[in-house]
Amino acid sequence: MRRLGNTGLRVSALGLGTLTWGRDTLDDECAAQLKAFLEAGGNVIDTSPTYGEGQAQQVLGALISRGDSRVASRDDLVIVSKSGVLRRDNHSFVEASRSAMLGSLEASLRELGTDYVDLWMLQVPDEHTNFDAVLSTLVAAWQSGKARFVGLSNHNAWQIAYAAARLGNTFGGGLAGISAATPGLAAVTNEYSLLNRQIEVEILPATSTLGIGVLGWSALGRGVLSGKYRSSTPPDSRGASLHLQGFVKPYLTSEKRRVVESVATAASGLGESTLAVSLAWVLSRPGLSSAIVGARTAEQLHQVLRGLDTKLPRQVSSALDEVTDPINPL
Repeated sequence: MRRLGNTGLRVSALGLGTLTWGRDTLDDECAAQLKAFLEAGGNVIDTSPTYGEGQAQQVLGALISRGDSRVASRDDLVIVSKSGVLRRDNHSFVEASRSAMLGSLEASLRELGTDYVDLWMLQVPDEHTNFDAVLSTLVAAWQSGKARFVGLSNHNAWQIAYAAARLGNTFGGGLAGISAATPGLAAVTNEYSLLNRQIEVEILPATSTLGIGVLGWSALGRGVLSGKYRSSTPPDSRGASLHLQGFVKPYLTSEKRRVVESVATAASGLGESTLAVSLAWVLSRPGLSSAIVGARTAEQLHQVLRGLDTKLPRQVSSALDEVTDPINPL
């Protein structure tokens, strides 16, 4: 277990994402995933009202609230949920007004069958809503006890630093205009893998300095670092699905393929899988609290869990650092 920044909250190095739950991943597969994840020592579950076309949280809620047949106890989980994106008529749009966010939080609690989430985050920046107003909404949720900790997802470094100052991570307390009692910015969530290391340029230095936890989503490069796309796009993969092919496509370029081939070469030399080497690399990164991975099937998750014991020799890790350096690319 690791600590989430300076909060003291204990989180597993690996977090389980639920992007496909309720849509591509059937309920029985979701149950099998959660059971295997908990048995492997995991506790971080990343979800959102928009995941699984609005079904993911309902599926998760059923798995933790169905009496003696439940898969997990609420106390065994660190549930990360988000607000700020709404779904209407099968379309998603950004909406971080106070009423929309608090209404979304209430709906999440009902779906999850719980009276609080461990970490509640603004899912994406909303350029049409005053940022201080958004931060005051996070404070309100924390003060109500419905969010134990609050954070930001997919924000840039200046937004994170500003929020940290306003919410009390610096100067020993929140700045004037937000609240006399502030929760601090507990964590941020940003994409992080060998295929996307931009977080290292400004965000990780900021979070490390400010004592903010970091959850890295899509730790296997949107599935591309599993190695399954090396020769073609499997027909049953995310890259072939109508609703997720646009999500995967940016990582199927010739530049990204060169990175995957470098990882595959390293994996072959170590007698490991491309997936295991990619996961080992991201789990070893300083400043990362938890790496979030999502799986469509329980078998895919088992492959990830088997890779948790992989350790990279220093020279291999250094070589992968060089070929993927976000500041000085080769």
